Amino acid sequence: MRHVLMRAFWYAVVFLLVVTFNFFLVRLMPGDPLVHLLGEEGYLYLYVHQPQALAEIKAKYGLDKPVPVQYLSYVRNCLRGDFGWSYQYGQPVFKVILFRLKWTLVLLLPAIAISAVLGAWLGSLAGWRMGRRAEVLSTSILLFLYSLPTYCLGMILILLLAYYADLFPLGGMVGEGSSGLARVGDVLWHLALPLTVLAVHNTAYNYLIMRNAVAQVKIEDFVLTAAAKGLKEKQVLFRHVFRNALPPLITVVALDFGFLVAGVLLVEVVFSWQGMGSLIYDAVVSRDYPLLQGCFLILACCVLLANFVADLLYALVDPRIREGESFG
Repeated sequence: MRHVLMRAFWYAVVFLLVVTFNFFLVRLMPGDPLVHLLGEEGYLYLYVHQPQALAEIKAKYGLDKPVPVQYLSYVRNCLRGDFGWSYQYGQPVFKVILFRLKWTLVLLLPAIAISAVLGAWLGSLAGWRMGRRAEVLSTSILLFLYSLPTYCLGMILILLLAYYADLFPLGGMVGEGSSGLARVGDVLWHLALPLTVLAVHNTAYNYLIMRNAVAQVKIEDFVLTAAAKGLKEKQVLFRHVFRNALPPLITVVALDFGFLVAGVLLVEVVFSWQGMGSLIYDAVVSRDYPLLQGCFLILACCVLLANFVADLLYALVDPRIREGESFG
């Protein structure tokens, strides 16, 4: 319990730092958000002919107040779950984010689950049999796949499987006129290629992490003891080596949520998948401060939550971490 409370405290501190950094980051961007909201001509017209109307618009969005006042108001609203009003979409920020976030999770969560299972299994076998011909070949192939940028791999699949073979759609999330079970099947059909790109890329990375972890653990004394007791090779690998090599993979899987603003952004653009990545891109282009702040805050919360869960899993997988925390 003490381990959980200590971790929760430090994650709360990090969250407050993230909120502060999130507020000031978007305000360091060049440009006036009202220019993007009103257009250059509209902004200049109001600035020259109707400055009072321009001041009212600034007051409406809270841009007329000093930055410290805006910061305190922002923190207070965040604690209440109010992320403000989107300039671009004319809707509450939370409502816009919630719609886009579910589509990103539809793409991201299966990719993380598939890549974690495949990467752990294949990486364990490769690390245990390091140096054999099959291991060298599989490592070379997966290293090549990992070195390919996600958008490059996505464009290759679109060219081969969507454009030439016409097996999958070129992009989008769902076709027109579908409903019910047909709509679900249509979404899965559109999901296949971007999910494949993320799953292949993440599997390659997880494979490399698990391979190296198993290679380091298998030379420990307790592994030699387990083999000397007459246990079979698979029993030694998956009962003893695998569990001790798992913490690095747990860290990687937790950090995979960072793809919400990295790899998934590029994949969503390539496949016209309307998720968080494309939403952040649109918010940057339009200087939509509230939407940007809301996106970054939600993403930061996802990463913090994933790492908090990873810390708890560490204690379950390796009791020494929990015991060390209690004695410390």
